[in-house]
Amino acid sequence: MSSLVIAPDDPARADVTALLQAHAAFALEESPADACHFLDVQGLKTPDISFWSARRDGETLLGVVALKALDERSGEVKSMHVSQAARGKGAGHALMAHLINEARNRGYHALWLETGNTEGFQSALRLYGRLGFEVCGPFGCYKETDFNVFMTLKLEANHAA
Repeated sequence: MSSLVIAPDDPARADVTALLQAHAAFALEESPADACHFLDVQGLKTPDISFWSARRDGETLLGVVALKALDERSGEVKSMHVSQAARGKGAGHALMAHLINEARNRGYHALWLETGNTEGFQSALRLYGRLGFEVCGPFGCYKETDFNVFMTLKLEANHAA
């Protein structure tokens, strides 16, 4: 039986970089470049970002997620992406549950995210909704476009991840 291992990882690791490139290509296929806000490898290696991967048996990469500290009480979900082969098998939920738990452990009161709204993003939007995220207006420096949606999760509420 295989097990899912979620652990800190290096965005510059070869298989992770390849998945991040697939993430970028997917976003650019779904939305115009000026509506895409994914981070590259260097953008994910800044001190305000924690980065994790999900691997089967600690080896085969299934997905990644990053948590960006916005301030002492809130964070932003960044670069959540699951490999095509792993979709629909729980890796995305497990990564998000891990991130939410980490945010709670840090004492965050809210999580925020910006993502696409086209057909290709619908399964991710359903996942976020099941985890308690609610649609909201733009936050931070983001601008609303025809291609994005903003969501927030208030961590004071008892949402089960």
